[in-house]
Amino acid sequence: MTDLEAREAPPGAGALRRAAPALLGYAAVRALGLLVLALWSAGRGKSAYTLLTARWDALWYTRVAELGYGYEVRLPNGDVHSNLAFFPLLPWLERLLHAVTPLSYADGGFVVSLIASLAAAWGVFAVADHVYGRRAGVCAVLLWAVLPVGIVQSMAYSESLFTALAAWALYALLTGRWVTAGVLASLCGLTRPVGLAVVAAVWAAGITSFVRDRSTAPAPGARAEEHASPLLGDRTEQRARRGRRTLALLLAPLGAAGYVLWVGHRTGGGPLGYLDVQAGWRNGFDGGYAFARFVADKFTSVPGALAGLGLIVGVGLVVRLYVVCVRQRQPLPLLVYAGVVTALALCASSYFGSKPRLLLPAFPLLLPLALALSRLRPRRSALVLGSVAVASAVYGALWLNGSGPP
Repeated sequence: MTDLEAREAPPGAGALRRAAPALLGYAAVRALGLLVLALWSAGRGKSAYTLLTARWDALWYTRVAELGYGYEVRLPNGDVHSNLAFFPLLPWLERLLHAVTPLSYADGGFVVSLIASLAAAWGVFAVADHVYGRRAGVCAVLLWAVLPVGIVQSMAYSESLFTALAAWALYALLTGRWVTAGVLASLCGLTRPVGLAVVAAVWAAGITSFVRDRSTAPAPGARAEEHASPLLGDRTEQRARRGRRTLALLLAPLGAAGYVLWVGHRTGGGPLGYLDVQAGWRNGFDGGYAFARFVADKFTSVPGALAGLGLIVGVGLVVRLYVVCVRQRQPLPLLVYAGVVTALALCASSYFGSKPRLLLPAFPLLLPLALALSRLRPRRSALVLGSVAVASAVYGALWLNGSGPP
Protein backbone atom coordinates (compact mmCIF):
# COMPACT_ATOMS: atom_id res chain seq x y z
CA MET A 1 0.00 0.00 0.00
CA THR A 2 1.43 3.39 -0.98
CA ASP A 3 1.51 6.48 1.17
CA LEU A 4 -1.52 7.78 -0.71
CA GLU A 5 -3.41 4.58 0.03
CA ALA A 6 -2.52 4.84 3.69
CA ARG A 7 -4.18 8.23 4.10
CA GLU A 8 -7.42 7.94 5.98
CA ALA A 9 -10.53 8.76 3.98
CA PRO A 10 -12.99 11.18 5.59
CA PRO A 11 -16.24 9.75 6.96
CA GLY A 12 -19.36 9.85 4.81
CA ALA A 13 -21.09 12.97 6.14
CA GLY A 14 -17.79 14.79 6.48
CA ALA A 15 -16.84 13.80 2.93
CA LEU A 16 -20.09 15.27 1.60
CA ARG A 17 -19.53 18.54 3.45
CA ARG A 18 -15.98 18.66 2.15
CA ALA A 19 -17.19 18.10 -1.42
CA ALA A 20 -20.15 20.51 -1.16
CA PRO A 21 -18.45 23.51 -2.88
CA ALA A 22 -17.42 21.31 -5.79
CA LEU A 23 -20.88 19.76 -6.14
CA LEU A 24 -22.66 23.13 -5.91
CA GLY A 25 -20.30 24.60 -8.50
CA TYR A 26 -20.85 21.59 -10.74
CA ALA A 27 -24.64 21.88 -10.44
CA ALA A 28 -24.45 25.59 -11.31
CA VAL A 29 -22.40 24.91 -14.46
CA ARG A 30 -24.74 22.16 -15.59
CA ALA A 31 -27.79 24.34 -14.88
CA LEU A 32 -26.25 27.10 -17.01
CA GLY A 33 -25.63 24.65 -19.82
CA LEU A 34 -29.20 23.36 -19.72
CA LEU A 35 -30.64 26.89 -19.58
CA VAL A 36 -28.69 28.04 -22.62
CA LEU A 37 -29.64 24.84 -24.45
CA ALA A 38 -33.33 25.37 -23.67
CA LEU A 39 -33.27 28.99 -24.87
CA TRP A 40 -31.27 28.19 -28.00
CA SER A 41 -33.47 25.21 -28.89
CA ALA A 42 -36.68 27.18 -28.33
CA GLY A 43 -35.40 29.86 -30.69
CA ARG A 44 -34.90 27.20 -33.36
CA GLY A 45 -38.26 25.53 -32.75
CA LYS A 46 -36.69 22.40 -31.24
CA SER A 47 -37.17 20.58 -27.95
CA ALA A 48 -34.10 20.66 -25.73
CA TYR A 49 -35.43 17.66 -23.82
CA THR A 50 -35.72 15.62 -27.01
CA LEU A 51 -32.14 16.48 -27.89
CA LEU A 52 -31.03 15.26 -24.48
CA THR A 53 -33.06 12.07 -24.30
CA ALA A 54 -34.23 10.85 -27.70
CA ARG A 55 -31.49 11.44 -30.25
CA TRP A 56 -28.36 9.59 -31.34
CA ASP A 57 -27.12 6.96 -28.84
CA ALA A 58 -29.79 7.86 -26.28
CA LEU A 59 -32.39 6.46 -28.66
CA TRP A 60 -30.47 3.21 -28.99
CA TYR A 61 -30.26 2.84 -25.21
CA THR A 62 -34.02 3.36 -24.74
CA ARG A 63 -34.72 0.79 -27.47
CA VAL A 64 -32.62 -1.74 -25.58
CA ALA A 65 -34.50 -0.91 -22.38
CA GLU A 66 -37.88 -1.25 -24.06
CA LEU A 67 -37.37 -4.04 -26.60
CA GLY A 68 -34.29 -5.87 -25.37
CA TYR A 69 -31.43 -6.91 -27.61
CA GLY A 70 -31.84 -8.01 -31.19
CA TYR A 71 -32.81 -4.74 -32.91
CA GLU A 72 -30.65 -3.79 -35.87
CA VAL A 73 -30.61 -1.45 -38.83
CA ARG A 74 -29.28 -2.54 -42.24
CA LEU A 75 -27.82 0.34 -44.22
CA PRO A 76 -27.82 0.56 -48.03
CA ASN A 77 -24.05 -0.02 -48.11
CA GLY A 78 -24.47 -3.35 -46.33
CA ASP A 79 -23.39 -2.23 -42.85
CA VAL A 80 -25.43 -3.62 -39.97
CA HIS A 81 -25.95 -1.44 -36.91
CA SER A 82 -26.93 -3.77 -34.07
CA ASN A 83 -27.97 -2.65 -30.60
CA LEU A 84 -25.69 -5.37 -29.22
CA ALA A 85 -22.94 -2.74 -29.52
CA PHE A 86 -24.46 -0.94 -26.50
CA PHE A 87 -23.57 -2.31 -23.07
CA PRO A 88 -26.49 -3.13 -20.77
CA LEU A 89 -26.14 -1.30 -17.44
CA LEU A 90 -27.76 1.98 -18.50
CA PRO A 91 -30.70 0.25 -20.25
CA TRP A 92 -31.17 -1.95 -17.16
CA LEU A 93 -31.43 1.14 -14.98
CA GLU A 94 -33.82 2.79 -17.44
CA ARG A 95 -35.99 -0.32 -17.36
CA LEU A 96 -35.89 -0.41 -13.56
CA LEU A 97 -37.00 3.21 -13.21
CA HIS A 98 -39.76 2.66 -15.78
CA ALA A 99 -40.98 -0.35 -13.80
CA VAL A 100 -41.13 1.34 -10.40
CA THR A 101 -42.09 4.91 -11.42
CA PRO A 102 -44.34 6.60 -14.01
CA LEU A 103 -41.22 7.64 -15.97
CA SER A 104 -40.76 6.61 -19.58
CA TYR A 105 -37.59 4.82 -20.62
CA ALA A 106 -36.18 8.09 -21.98
CA ASP A 107 -37.13 9.90 -18.76
CA GLY A 108 -35.38 7.17 -16.81
CA GLY A 109 -32.20 7.66 -18.84
CA PHE A 110 -32.28 11.39 -18.15
CA VAL A 111 -32.74 10.86 -14.41
CA VAL A 112 -29.93 8.29 -14.31
CA SER A 113 -27.70 10.75 -16.14
CA LEU A 114 -28.45 13.60 -13.74
CA ILE A 115 -27.84 11.50 -10.64
CA ALA A 116 -24.78 9.80 -12.13
CA SER A 117 -23.27 13.13 -13.19
CA LEU A 118 -23.42 14.37 -9.58
CA ALA A 119 -21.95 11.07 -8.39
CA ALA A 120 -19.22 11.43 -11.01
CA ALA A 121 -18.46 14.99 -9.91
CA TRP A 122 -18.17 13.79 -6.32
CA GLY A 123 -15.91 10.94 -7.40
CA VAL A 124 -13.67 13.28 -9.40
CA PHE A 125 -13.44 15.53 -6.35
CA ALA A 126 -12.65 12.61 -4.07
CA VAL A 127 -9.78 11.45 -6.27
CA ALA A 128 -8.32 14.93 -6.82
CA ASP A 129 -8.74 15.89 -3.16
CA HIS A 130 -7.00 12.69 -2.10
CA VAL A 131 -4.04 13.32 -4.39
CA TYR A 132 -3.67 17.12 -4.40
CA GLY A 133 -5.99 18.58 -1.76
CA ARG A 134 -9.40 20.21 -1.53
CA ARG A 135 -8.87 23.29 -3.71
CA ALA A 136 -7.47 21.17 -6.52
CA GLY A 137 -10.45 18.84 -6.09
CA VAL A 138 -12.92 21.69 -6.55
CA CYS A 139 -11.04 22.95 -9.60
CA ALA A 140 -10.91 19.46 -11.11
CA VAL A 141 -14.68 19.08 -10.84
CA LEU A 142 -15.33 22.49 -12.38
CA LEU A 143 -12.88 21.81 -15.20
CA TRP A 144 -14.65 18.54 -15.93
CA ALA A 145 -17.98 20.40 -15.92
CA VAL A 146 -16.87 23.12 -18.35
CA LEU A 147 -15.37 20.84 -20.99
CA PRO A 148 -16.64 21.85 -24.45
CA VAL A 149 -18.68 18.62 -24.70
CA GLY A 150 -19.76 18.81 -21.05
CA ILE A 151 -23.42 18.90 -22.12
CA VAL A 152 -23.10 15.14 -22.71
CA GLN A 153 -22.96 14.79 -18.92
CA SER A 154 -26.65 15.78 -18.89
CA MET A 155 -27.73 13.56 -21.78
CA ALA A 156 -29.27 10.09 -21.54
CA TYR A 157 -25.87 8.68 -22.49
CA SER A 158 -23.63 6.35 -20.51
CA GLU A 159 -20.66 8.73 -20.08
CA SER A 160 -21.81 10.13 -16.72
CA LEU A 161 -22.69 6.70 -15.35
CA PHE A 162 -19.37 5.28 -16.47
CA THR A 163 -17.35 8.19 -15.10
CA ALA A 164 -19.10 7.92 -11.73
CA LEU A 165 -18.31 4.22 -11.44
CA ALA A 166 -14.75 4.68 -12.71
CA ALA A 167 -13.95 7.62 -10.43
CA TRP A 168 -15.15 5.82 -7.32
CA ALA A 169 -13.35 2.63 -8.38
CA LEU A 170 -10.12 4.61 -8.65
CA TYR A 171 -10.77 6.26 -5.29
CA ALA A 172 -11.35 2.83 -3.78
CA LEU A 173 -7.98 1.71 -5.16
CA LEU A 174 -6.23 4.78 -3.77
CA THR A 175 -7.68 4.14 -0.32
CA GLY A 176 -7.08 0.38 -0.28
CA ARG A 177 -10.72 -0.72 -0.66
CA TRP A 178 -9.90 -3.60 -2.97
CA VAL A 179 -13.22 -5.45 -3.10
CA THR A 180 -15.15 -2.23 -3.69
CA ALA A 181 -12.77 -1.37 -6.52
CA GLY A 182 -13.27 -4.82 -8.06
CA VAL A 183 -17.06 -4.60 -7.92
CA LEU A 184 -17.13 -1.09 -9.40
CA ALA A 185 -14.70 -2.13 -12.14
CA SER A 186 -17.02 -4.99 -13.02
CA LEU A 187 -19.95 -2.57 -13.26
CA CYS A 188 -17.83 -0.31 -15.48
CA GLY A 189 -17.39 -3.31 -17.75
CA LEU A 190 -21.17 -3.54 -18.06
CA THR A 191 -21.45 0.13 -18.97
CA ARG A 192 -19.02 0.84 -21.81
CA PRO A 193 -16.28 -1.03 -23.71
CA VAL A 194 -13.76 1.37 -22.16
CA GLY A 195 -14.47 -0.35 -18.87
CA LEU A 196 -11.29 -2.22 -19.76
CA ALA A 197 -9.42 0.88 -18.58
CA VAL A 198 -10.73 0.43 -15.04
CA VAL A 199 -9.95 -3.30 -15.13
CA ALA A 200 -6.41 -2.44 -16.23
CA ALA A 201 -6.08 0.04 -13.35
CA VAL A 202 -7.22 -2.56 -10.81
CA TRP A 203 -4.84 -5.17 -12.18
CA ALA A 204 -1.90 -2.75 -12.34
CA ALA A 205 -2.47 -1.63 -8.76
CA GLY A 206 -3.00 -5.21 -7.54
CA ILE A 207 0.06 -6.68 -9.23
CA THR A 208 2.23 -3.79 -8.06
CA SER A 209 0.99 -4.27 -4.53
CA PHE A 210 1.72 -8.00 -4.65
CA VAL A 211 5.25 -7.30 -5.91
CA ARG A 212 5.78 -4.71 -3.19
CA ASP A 213 4.64 -7.10 -0.48
CA ARG A 214 6.93 -9.80 -1.86
CA SER A 215 9.91 -7.46 -1.91
CA THR A 216 9.37 -6.52 1.76
CA ALA A 217 8.82 -10.10 2.96
CA PRO A 218 11.53 -11.45 5.32
CA ALA A 219 14.12 -13.75 3.78
CA PRO A 220 13.68 -17.50 4.41
CA GLY A 221 15.25 -18.53 7.71
CA ALA A 222 15.47 -14.99 9.06
CA ARG A 223 14.24 -14.34 12.56
CA ALA A 224 10.76 -12.79 12.51
CA GLU A 225 11.59 -10.21 15.17
CA GLU A 226 14.35 -8.79 12.98
CA HIS A 227 11.88 -8.01 10.21
CA ALA A 228 8.77 -7.02 12.14
CA SER A 229 7.20 -3.86 10.73
CA PRO A 230 4.06 -2.01 11.80
CA LEU A 231 3.41 -1.20 8.13
CA LEU A 232 2.98 -4.87 7.27
CA GLY A 233 0.82 -5.77 10.23
CA ASP A 234 0.49 -9.28 11.55
CA ARG A 235 0.34 -12.31 9.29
CA THR A 236 -3.42 -12.66 9.63
CA GLU A 237 -4.02 -9.14 8.37
CA GLN A 238 -1.53 -9.68 5.55
CA ARG A 239 -3.37 -12.81 4.43
CA ALA A 240 -6.71 -11.01 4.63
CA ARG A 241 -5.38 -8.10 2.57
CA ARG A 242 -3.96 -10.47 -0.03
CA GLY A 243 -7.29 -12.25 -0.18
CA ARG A 244 -9.20 -9.00 -0.75
CA ARG A 245 -6.70 -7.98 -3.39
CA THR A 246 -7.00 -11.32 -5.18
CA LEU A 247 -10.79 -11.12 -5.07
CA ALA A 248 -10.65 -7.64 -6.62
CA LEU A 249 -8.49 -8.95 -9.48
CA LEU A 250 -11.01 -11.72 -10.11
CA LEU A 251 -14.08 -9.50 -9.87
CA ALA A 252 -12.83 -6.61 -12.02
CA PRO A 253 -13.12 -8.22 -15.49
CA LEU A 254 -16.36 -10.13 -14.87
CA GLY A 255 -18.73 -7.46 -16.20
CA ALA A 256 -16.99 -6.85 -19.52
CA ALA A 257 -16.09 -10.50 -20.03
CA GLY A 258 -19.62 -11.65 -19.22
CA TYR A 259 -21.28 -9.31 -21.70
CA VAL A 260 -18.76 -9.89 -24.48
CA LEU A 261 -19.03 -13.67 -24.12
CA TRP A 262 -22.83 -13.45 -24.06
CA VAL A 263 -22.82 -11.42 -27.29
CA GLY A 264 -20.48 -13.96 -28.88
CA HIS A 265 -22.81 -16.77 -27.87
CA ARG A 266 -25.90 -14.93 -29.11
CA THR A 267 -24.39 -14.04 -32.48
CA GLY A 268 -22.60 -17.35 -32.96
CA GLY A 269 -19.35 -15.49 -33.35
CA GLY A 270 -17.61 -17.04 -30.37
CA PRO A 271 -15.46 -15.05 -27.93
CA LEU A 272 -14.76 -12.40 -30.59
CA GLY A 273 -18.37 -11.98 -31.65
CA TYR A 274 -18.57 -8.52 -30.11
CA LEU A 275 -15.81 -7.34 -32.44
CA ASP A 276 -17.97 -8.44 -35.36
CA VAL A 277 -20.83 -6.35 -33.99
CA GLN A 278 -18.53 -3.33 -33.75
CA ALA A 279 -17.29 -3.99 -37.28
CA GLY A 280 -20.89 -3.61 -38.44
CA TRP A 281 -20.66 -0.04 -37.15
CA ARG A 282 -17.27 0.30 -38.90
CA ASN A 283 -15.71 0.76 -35.51
CA GLY A 284 -12.54 -0.88 -34.30
CA PHE A 285 -9.00 -0.28 -33.07
CA ASP A 286 -6.34 0.42 -35.68
CA GLY A 287 -3.73 2.26 -33.63
CA GLY A 288 -4.91 5.65 -34.88
CA TYR A 289 -4.22 5.08 -38.59
CA ALA A 290 -7.74 5.98 -39.77
CA PHE A 291 -7.83 9.05 -37.55
CA ALA A 292 -4.46 10.21 -38.84
CA ARG A 293 -5.68 9.77 -42.41
CA PHE A 294 -8.88 11.67 -41.53
CA VAL A 295 -6.79 14.59 -40.21
CA ALA A 296 -4.46 14.51 -43.23
CA ASP A 297 -7.43 14.69 -45.60
CA LYS A 298 -8.44 17.98 -43.99
CA PHE A 299 -5.45 19.72 -45.55
CA THR A 300 -6.89 19.60 -49.07
CA SER A 301 -8.57 23.00 -48.60
CA VAL A 302 -7.96 26.17 -46.61
CA PRO A 303 -10.98 25.82 -44.26
CA GLY A 304 -10.21 22.14 -43.86
CA ALA A 305 -6.58 22.90 -43.12
CA LEU A 306 -7.62 25.11 -40.22
CA ALA A 307 -9.80 22.29 -38.87
CA GLY A 308 -6.96 19.83 -39.34
CA LEU A 309 -4.56 22.12 -37.53
CA GLY A 310 -7.06 22.42 -34.69
CA LEU A 311 -7.31 18.63 -34.45
CA ILE A 312 -3.52 18.30 -34.33
CA VAL A 313 -3.32 20.92 -31.58
CA GLY A 314 -6.09 19.19 -29.65
CA VAL A 315 -4.43 15.78 -29.83
CA GLY A 316 -1.10 17.35 -28.93
CA LEU A 317 -2.68 18.98 -25.87
CA VAL A 318 -4.15 15.66 -24.72
CA VAL A 319 -0.80 13.91 -25.11
CA ARG A 320 0.97 16.80 -23.38
CA LEU A 321 -1.40 16.61 -20.42
CA TYR A 322 -0.74 12.90 -20.07
CA VAL A 323 3.02 13.50 -20.11
CA VAL A 324 2.59 16.08 -17.36
CA CYS A 325 0.52 13.58 -15.35
CA VAL A 326 3.42 11.13 -15.59
CA ARG A 327 5.97 13.77 -14.64
CA GLN A 328 3.89 14.80 -11.64
CA ARG A 329 3.92 11.14 -10.60
CA GLN A 330 0.21 10.63 -10.32
CA PRO A 331 -0.68 7.32 -8.64
CA LEU A 332 -0.29 4.33 -10.95
CA PRO A 333 -4.04 3.51 -11.16
CA LEU A 334 -4.78 7.02 -12.48
CA LEU A 335 -2.00 6.86 -15.06
CA VAL A 336 -3.06 3.43 -16.31
CA TYR A 337 -6.74 4.38 -16.44
CA ALA A 338 -6.19 7.71 -18.23
CA GLY A 339 -3.70 6.14 -20.62
CA VAL A 340 -6.05 3.35 -21.69
CA VAL A 341 -9.06 5.68 -22.05
CA THR A 342 -6.99 8.08 -24.15
CA ALA A 343 -5.55 5.33 -26.34
CA LEU A 344 -8.95 3.76 -26.99
CA ALA A 345 -10.48 7.14 -27.81
CA LEU A 346 -7.76 8.38 -30.15
CA CYS A 347 -7.04 5.06 -31.85
CA ALA A 348 -10.61 4.03 -32.70
CA SER A 349 -11.09 3.69 -36.43
CA SER A 350 -14.43 5.42 -36.85
CA TYR A 351 -16.76 8.17 -35.60
CA PHE A 352 -14.00 10.77 -35.48
CA GLY A 353 -16.38 13.48 -34.32
CA SER A 354 -17.11 11.49 -31.16
CA LYS A 355 -13.53 11.48 -29.90
CA PRO A 356 -13.99 14.48 -27.55
CA ARG A 357 -16.98 12.68 -26.04
CA LEU A 358 -15.01 9.46 -25.70
CA LEU A 359 -12.30 11.38 -23.81
CA LEU A 360 -14.83 12.74 -21.31
CA PRO A 361 -14.17 10.00 -18.70
CA ALA A 362 -10.40 10.66 -18.80
CA PHE A 363 -10.64 13.15 -15.93
CA PRO A 364 -7.13 12.46 -14.51
CA LEU A 365 -5.81 14.42 -17.50
CA LEU A 366 -7.39 17.51 -15.93
CA LEU A 367 -5.53 17.20 -12.64
CA PRO A 368 -2.42 19.16 -13.74
CA LEU A 369 -4.68 22.03 -14.86
CA ALA A 370 -6.67 21.78 -11.64
CA LEU A 371 -3.50 21.95 -9.58
CA ALA A 372 -2.35 25.04 -11.50
CA LEU A 373 -5.75 26.73 -11.07
CA SER A 374 -5.81 25.96 -7.36
CA ARG A 375 -2.60 27.95 -6.96
CA LEU A 376 -4.14 31.09 -8.45
CA ARG A 377 -6.01 33.65 -6.39
CA PRO A 378 -9.65 32.53 -5.96
CA ARG A 379 -10.99 35.56 -7.85
CA ARG A 380 -8.76 34.87 -10.83
CA SER A 381 -9.54 31.15 -10.99
CA ALA A 382 -13.26 31.93 -10.67
CA LEU A 383 -12.99 34.38 -13.58
CA VAL A 384 -11.26 31.78 -15.75
CA LEU A 385 -13.73 29.02 -14.93
CA GLY A 386 -16.74 31.31 -15.26
CA SER A 387 -15.68 32.50 -18.71
CA VAL A 388 -15.06 28.95 -19.91
CA ALA A 389 -18.41 27.83 -18.45
CA VAL A 390 -20.27 30.41 -20.54
CA ALA A 391 -18.37 29.42 -23.68
CA SER A 392 -19.01 25.74 -22.98
CA ALA A 393 -22.74 26.34 -22.49
CA VAL A 394 -23.00 28.21 -25.79
CA TYR A 395 -20.99 25.58 -27.64
CA GLY A 396 -23.07 22.75 -26.15
CA ALA A 397 -26.31 24.40 -27.30
CA LEU A 398 -24.90 25.04 -30.77
CA TRP A 399 -23.56 21.49 -31.01
CA LEU A 400 -26.76 19.70 -29.98
CA ASN A 401 -28.83 21.87 -32.29
CA GLY A 402 -26.41 21.05 -35.10
CA SER A 403 -24.48 17.88 -35.80
CA GLY A 404 -24.65 16.64 -32.22
CA PRO A 405 -22.60 13.78 -30.76
CA PRO A 406 -22.27 10.81 -33.14
